[in-house]
Amino acid sequence: MTDKTTVVDFWFDPSCPWAWMTSRWVDEVAQQRDLDVTWHIMSLAVLNEDNHDLPESYKAFFPRALRYTRLVAAAAELHGQEIVKPLYDALGTRIHPGGSTDSDTVIAEALAEVGLPESFAAYADSDEYDPQMRASHFDGIQRVGQDVGTPVIAVNGVAFFGPVISPAPKGEMALTLWDGVVAAASYDGFFELKRSRTRDPQF
Repeated sequence: MTDKTTVVDFWFDPSCPWAWMTSRWVDEVAQQRDLDVTWHIMSLAVLNEDNHDLPESYKAFFPRALRYTRLVAAAAELHGQEIVKPLYDALGTRIHPGGSTDSDTVIAEALAEVGLPESFAAYADSDEYDPQMRASHFDGIQRVGQDVGTPVIAVNGVAFFGPVISPAPKGEMALTLWDGVVAAASYDGFFELKRSRTRDPQF
C-alpha cells in the first residue's frame, strides 16, 4: 500500500443483483486505480428480518439468500479474508449472469472453483457463524443507516449506499463515475441523489 492507495470496504449480499453490478464496477476501477478493497458480507435477510410488510414472493427469497451469506461468513472465519472475494465471484457468476436459482448446485460449483471441499456446503445451513455474519452486516449498515440496502461502500472511511447502476461502466466512464461518487460522498452534508430505475440489471 502506498500513500496514493485508496482504502475501500465493500459490503455485499451474494444474492443481490445490484450489489453484483456495483462490485463489477469496483473491479474495473481497481484495474486502473490503486485501490485496497476489503470485501465484507452483509445480509438482506437480516436487514429485513423485522419488516413484515414485504411481499411474500420477496420473503420466499430470503432463505436461499441466507444460505449464501452463511457460506461466505464461514469461509471468512475458517479460511481468512483472502477467500471472500473469490467465493463471492464464484457464487455471483452463477447466480447473476448464470441465472441459477438452484442454491445446491451454485454452492457445490462455487466451492469446487475456489478449492474448498464439498463438505463445506454444510455451513450454508448452519448458524454457527451467524454472530460473525451479523456483526459484519451491522458494521456496514450502521455506517449508512437502516433505510438502505446492499451494497454499502466505504472509501477512506466515508460510507454510502450504492451506487445502483446497470450496466457496470467500463474504462474511462468507470473512473468518471468513481470520482463523482467519491467526491459527493466526501461532503458530510450529502445524503441522497436518486432517480427511478428504468432498466433491470444488465450483466
